[in-house]
Amino acid sequence: MATERTAKQPAISKIRSAVGVAPGKPSKLQDRDPHGKFIFPSKDAAEASLNLDSREIDRLQDRLFAERRRSLLVVLQGIDTAGKDGTAKSVFQFTSPLGVLVRAFGRPTEEELAHDFLWRVHKVTPRRGEIVVFNRSHYEDVLIGRVRQLAHPDEIDRRYDHINAFEQRLVETGTSILKCMLHISYEEQGERLRDRLENPDKRWKFNPSDLEDRKMWEAYSEAYEIMLDRCSTPHAPWHVIPSDSRTRRDAIVARLVHGALLDIAPIYPDPGYRPEHFEID
Repeated sequence: MATERTAKQPAISKIRSAVGVAPGKPSKLQDRDPHGKFIFPSKDAAEASLNLDSREIDRLQDRLFAERRRSLLVVLQGIDTAGKDGTAKSVFQFTSPLGVLVRAFGRPTEEELAHDFLWRVHKVTPRRGEIVVFNRSHYEDVLIGRVRQLAHPDEIDRRYDHINAFEQRLVETGTSILKCMLHISYEEQGERLRDRLENPDKRWKFNPSDLEDRKMWEAYSEAYEIMLDRCSTPHAPWHVIPSDSRTRRDAIVARLVHGALLDIAPIYPDPGYRPEHFEID
C-alpha cells in the first residue's frame, strides 16, 4: 500500500476510527460532535490538508481510470443544507471530469416507481475505472420513506437487508464503497436555511418544503440512526462526518477518499510497448 505523503495531516486510520460507525455497534448519533475540531483544531490546517488530499485524489484517480479494473462509489447522505454539493465540489476540485461522475437522486419518476427501489441506483453505479459520487442515494428509501411513511413499515424494514446485499454484491465485483453521512446541528441548519433565503445568489436553492422537513428533525434523526445501525457493515461501513464547518467537513471526506484510493492501490497498466520498439519522425 502507498504511504501518506505528509506527516502534518491526521492519519487516515485515526479519522476512520474517529468518525466510523463500527458494524454491529450503536451509532449514538446524538453523541457525535458536529464541529470537527477534534480532528482539525483550525480551519487553516483543514484547508491545507484538503488541498494536499485533493491533488493526491487526482493522481490516484488517473491510475484508476487507466487501470480500468476497479471502481469507487462515494455515497454522500445528509439532511438539507448538510453540504453534499459543496463536498463533492471541494474534494474533487482537481480531478478530471472524465473519471468522476456525480449522480443526484431526487423524487423518483413514474418509470422508477414502476421498478424495485434499487433499480434506478444500480444502473448508475460506477463502471470499472470510475469514481461515482451519489448526492443522496438509495438510502432515501429508508429515510424519507420512513419519515413520510411512503411505504409499509414491513417494506421499509426489508429494505435495510436489500441494501446490505446490494452493496456486498458491488464490493464482491470490484467496487469499493465509501459512505459518508454529513452530520450538522439543528442550529447550523437554521443558519444555512436563513442564508439561502436572504442571499439572492443562493435563494434558488431554498425550498419551502425544507421547513416542513425541519419540523420533523427528531424523526429524521431517528431514521438516520437506524440507517447507520442497520447498514454499517464490514464491507461498507458508515462514517459520520462533522459538518457544521464546511472546511473541516471537506477535509475529513477528502482524507477518507484518499484512503479508499490508497486501499485500492491502482497502478498504470503495462501495454507492453517500449521506446525502442518505435521510431517517431
